Amino acid sequence: MKFNAIKKIAKSMNIKTYKMKKIDIIHAIQHKENNIECYGTDRVGICNEDSCAWRVDCLTLRRKKK
Repeated sequence: MKFNAIKKIAKSMNIKTYKMKKIDIIHAIQHKENNIECYGTDRVGICNEDSCAWRVDCLTLRRKKK
């Protein structure tokens, strides 16, 4: 998902995004939704949240870290 789209989602949830990195914005969104703040963590290896909005991006990030 593009950075501006993520910021738009965050702002619609009243999350201030000034000077925040993409990963931090996504964690803030996950927190606000009462979900585990797992984006970009090692949890992706055991994640089975197929309907997660961040899944594709998270898996891509995981591959880049290896």
